[in-house]
Amino acid sequence: MAIRVNLLAEALAAEDLRRRDPVKRALFAGALLVALMLVWSSSLLLEEMLAKNNLAGVQNDIQSHAGEFDQVTANLKKISDTRDKLGALQQLSDGRFLQGNLLNALQQITVTGVQMTRLRVDQNYIVKAGSPGQTNQFGVIPGKPPVATERIVLSLDAKDYSANPGDQVNKFKGAITTQAYFASALDKTNGVRLASLSSPQTGPDGRMFVLFTVECRYPDQNR
Repeated sequence: MAIRVNLLAEALAAEDLRRRDPVKRALFAGALLVALMLVWSSSLLLEEMLAKNNLAGVQNDIQSHAGEFDQVTANLKKISDTRDKLGALQQLSDGRFLQGNLLNALQQITVTGVQMTRLRVDQNYIVKAGSPGQTNQFGVIPGKPPVATERIVLSLDAKDYSANPGDQVNKFKGAITTQAYFASALDKTNGVRLASLSSPQTGPDGRMFVLFTVECRYPDQNR
């Protein structure tokens, strides 16, 4: 029986043991992990570049529409201001003071011994400045329009030449207070007051009289 001797068995065993060395396997695994990390980092870098490109595109798009947004905002402000002015003019037109109603009411006031000599209407407007509109990221905040307070005062100059000059002054005031137009139109607090009263005087015809002024105040109106 032949006996075979493998003279390379020892070398082959050493080579197999060397290939199975855990250090080499660890190094191989480490190299593989490093390669994977490099691939992952490269993918992240690519995603970052793509995101930056998208961001630049969006910013350019926003910038291109910024002028249009400013124009729309300015137009909205003009429309708001115009509507406020139209509303104020309409309110002023609806609430305007009508002289015809006043003159018709004065014709209905008669007190024996009292003669009206002059009437004067003072119609003033006290203007309070408004505030401009503002814009923010949500849109336009309308401003407050200016407010004009209308103040009307009617002054009636009259002469009391009754038998006892001055006695009819209060009756004249009472006649104004109870007349339908003045009762509804004048201010409810101190709407009629005696503004002035002269001392008795003698006219060219020898009759005694006093001059007096009655002031009628209308309620203040915001226009």
